[in-house]
Amino acid sequence: MIAHINGLIFRKTTQSVIIEANGIGYEVFVPLSTFYTLPEKDEQVNLHIYTHVREDALILFGFQTRLEKDLFLMLIAVSGIGPKLATNILSGIGPGELLDAMARGDALRLQAIPGVGKKTSERIALELKDRALKVLGREDLPPLPSVEGEDKGLVDDALSALLNLGYSPKAANMAIEKARSRATELTLEGLIREALKVLA
Repeated sequence: MIAHINGLIFRKTTQSVIIEANGIGYEVFVPLSTFYTLPEKDEQVNLHIYTHVREDALILFGFQTRLEKDLFLMLIAVSGIGPKLATNILSGIGPGELLDAMARGDALRLQAIPGVGKKTSERIALELKDRALKVLGREDLPPLPSVEGEDKGLVDDALSALLNLGYSPKAANMAIEKARSRATELTLEGLIREALKVLA
């Protein structure tokens, strides 16, 4: 079982990096959170590794920090989440923000991550909240303002609109929360308009 690799960057893409160590090139799949910290070609890199073993393949996943690897291991423990989806989740949200969303049981925030559906986000929020709180060293965090019924539909639609306009899930969620606190009458158009003001 490979748990750590120290070597030189041979080639890198947004999906994977080839690390040369002792004359052997290891292809390691990485989330964007790790990719953006990688050095240039022929420079030294150290990555935490998770070795995924299948009948037909042995696949390596690499992480710049221990927290990223811990979050990855937590995610793949959830039913329906494999290594590829877990890597995509880490690519769609920063490790700190992901840990915070899990600790708060914030399924709506998790659902905003590309590739994560409603059922998957709810499973993550339910199954990993206690583990996330333990990592943070907390017993509980204040929940985010609840959104129910018709209001929840408006928030979901507004969030989707902002994501389609190219805003990041983090920025879109922040803008919508501020827009909700400012709006005197909650309508979809009003919520989007107010959120765009916040983003501007």
